[in-house]
Amino acid sequence: MTPKEQMNDLYALIEHHANLYYNEDNPEISDAEYDDLVKQLKELEKEHPEFVKPDFLTHRVGGQALFSKVKHAVPMLSLDNVFDEDELSGFFSRLLSTSSGYTCELKIDGLAVSLIYEDGIFIRGATRGNGHIGEDVTANLLQIESLPKRLKNAPKGTVEVRGEVLMKKDRFERINALKEERGESIFANPRNAAAGTLRQKEQDVVKERGLDIFLYYLVDAPKYGVKSQFEALQWLEAHGLPTQKAVSFCPSLSEVNEFIRDWHERRNTLDYVTDGVVIKLDNLTQWDSIGSTSHAPRWAVAYKYPPEEKETRLLDIQISIGRTGILTPVAVFEPVQLAGTQVERASLHNADEIIRKDIRIGDMIRVRKAAEIIPEVVSSNKLRRTGTEQVFTMPERCPVCGAEVIRVEAAHRCVNRASCPAQLKESLKYFASRDGMDIKGLGDSLAEKLIKTNKIKTITDIYRLKASDLLQLEKVKEKTANNIMAGIEASKKRPVVNVITALGIPDVGKSMAQLFVNHFGSLDAMMTATEAEVASIEGVGDVIAHSVCEFFRENRGLITQLKELGLNTEQTSHEVIKVSDVLSGKTFVFTGTLMTMTRDEASHKAQRLGAKVSGSISAKTDYLVAGDKAGSKLQKAEKLGIKILTEQEFLDLVV
Repeated sequence: MTPKEQMNDLYALIEHHANLYYNEDNPEISDAEYDDLVKQLKELEKEHPEFVKPDFLTHRVGGQALFSKVKHAVPMLSLDNVFDEDELSGFFSRLLSTSSGYTCELKIDGLAVSLIYEDGIFIRGATRGNGHIGEDVTANLLQIESLPKRLKNAPKGTVEVRGEVLMKKDRFERINALKEERGESIFANPRNAAAGTLRQKEQDVVKERGLDIFLYYLVDAPKYGVKSQFEALQWLEAHGLPTQKAVSFCPSLSEVNEFIRDWHERRNTLDYVTDGVVIKLDNLTQWDSIGSTSHAPRWAVAYKYPPEEKETRLLDIQISIGRTGILTPVAVFEPVQLAGTQVERASLHNADEIIRKDIRIGDMIRVRKAAEIIPEVVSSNKLRRTGTEQVFTMPERCPVCGAEVIRVEAAHRCVNRASCPAQLKESLKYFASRDGMDIKGLGDSLAEKLIKTNKIKTITDIYRLKASDLLQLEKVKEKTANNIMAGIEASKKRPVVNVITALGIPDVGKSMAQLFVNHFGSLDAMMTATEAEVASIEGVGDVIAHSVCEFFRENRGLITQLKELGLNTEQTSHEVIKVSDVLSGKTFVFTGTLMTMTRDEASHKAQRLGAKVSGSISAKTDYLVAGDKAGSKLQKAEKLGIKILTEQEFLDLVV
């Protein structure tokens, strides 16, 4: 193949994968594999400049505008990447004559956005797009709780700041688990989850998924007396804009390299995903004179950490069955250490994924933690096959109950929703969980025993159990049996919000269940509502409304039985939301260990009185309730001047 043919092939391949990454939020290859393709192309472009396509995306930013267009007053450029200390030295050699130090920031794996504030009020937000024209995503950015809608001590006129919208690790795991349970395609990584969410047309979905944002760039900083990047970060924070804390001023190259090495492993302890370090010349008054290419500034570069991958042997592919009947193939392999933990299992998601990667039982496979979180199988090593490897096929019958397995789009599903033990076990655990009916002791092991011995065949059988049934189970003593029975009886008095949560309605967690309780007051009223009525509730929308109404159409008998068994299906007088002048509409955050209640219980107390509860501190937080060992939230609240309450002061407000 001639160099020209090689380059044309790479142009076509990179454009294909860039479109999937930037515009479809559905990549087929890892960031490292994509970076390697770009690196190959750039080397060929250096050797054969006569074949270069000057308008190709490696010489510009790769995205396209999808929503209404916004022209950036100052172009939003990408960053050039380097992958080792030698390449980084090349970047420094161009700047040594001008350098008075560098600011190092961990590179957040998210979606770049620009925010415009007018006289301190947030008025518009846009994605980077192609660097010159972005997408107006103002309505969705307004759903991000940590994004301040008003700046503190704001200067007059227009302020433009830039940063990264991201999805934190716990949210990413929760959303992917829910998508997999429904048989939907999962997000490849938190970056794609954030990008896909920010492009949603339904704002309730954006709000429910819970995006975050970090800001790192102040446009036209000298106008505000800011002369360095490190000062710019301090300016952003002083005006109430969230910034990440993994930042350092490094006077020399050796200290930059020390920062890179120091955070290589430490970044795995953060609650958000990073994939490298951004190094910027600290003296931003020199940025204009140093200049930029059409693609990236010359005064900054991204050092990309290499992905940690290891080879191991695939021992088996087992089937896991969720509470909605979805069959998920799971790779079981010889244990390996990845990102600080031992890993021996990884989801293969669905049959199509196994075929696409050509994975066979007995293969040597490469595994990693996707975005440093989720174990995944990257590929099989076909060169090490011996001929004894086995091709895997999805079962035609449920491996647990023997019922027919049907294919619905990419998913395989057991049709036996009513009595499949595997589905029942997962539903039982969810029903008894803390956010549900909170039946202590009814966990994985006991659920399995109760189902295996046919003592529970449906969820409602929980409330028909006797202590004698429990005593017949292996390793269950009298005291344990009595405690569990007491827990089951106590659960009948749980608020109706717990009952709605415990039902496991798709898309309905505890906060959504509380919205329904506030609106309908009873399970009966909720069950008989039309989709239009459910969708009209602020924060719900059409997708969730359809899930709710479809669930009740299929489960009316279940609800009737739960009522007959004595569960609370109506909002009682002490649970009715009261309008309190002190709490109504106020935003509370809870931190630390409370002595008389859990943080969840405290949250529900506040919500019943019309308050909002958030998981993070922002400028719009009204009260922080601080328990024992309160940490960074307390410090941030003090910094922002937010009212801080002790646990007793909070109780004085709500009792």
